[in-house]
Amino acid sequence: QVQLVESGGGLVQAGGFLSLSCAASGRTFSSYIMGWFRQAPGKEREFVAAISRSSDRAYYSDYANSVKGRFTISRDDAKNTVYLLMNSLKPEDTAVYYCAASVARSIVVLTPQEYDYWGQGTQVTVSS
Repeated sequence: QVQLVESGGGLVQAGGFLSLSCAASGRTFSSYIMGWFRQAPGKEREFVAAISRSSDRAYYSDYANSVKGRFTISRDDAKNTVYLLMNSLKPEDTAVYYCAASVARSIVVLTPQEYDYWGQGTQVTVSS
């Protein structure tokens, strides 16, 4: 089992940037696919980004179309941490952001149902 704790959320103006971190407990962090999701008030939780396990020290990542080119997901297995760097933020990026871990055998997984462990979330608010 793994416990996930997000940090780095806050209030930022449109066009600004934020960097989220998600620290994981346990010794098997490198064995998980890691993902970021977000949920705005009155909306369903939606996929933001995911990153694969390491393969020969290389990672595969995938992004929602709405954040592609603005957000970057990365991970440091030595630090048991996954990151989400968010640039050119827009008011529509406002949401609670969650990190999640999956034991699925795929390269990456994109739906909340495929993730096994979740953090408590961190609020990101982008003002116009």
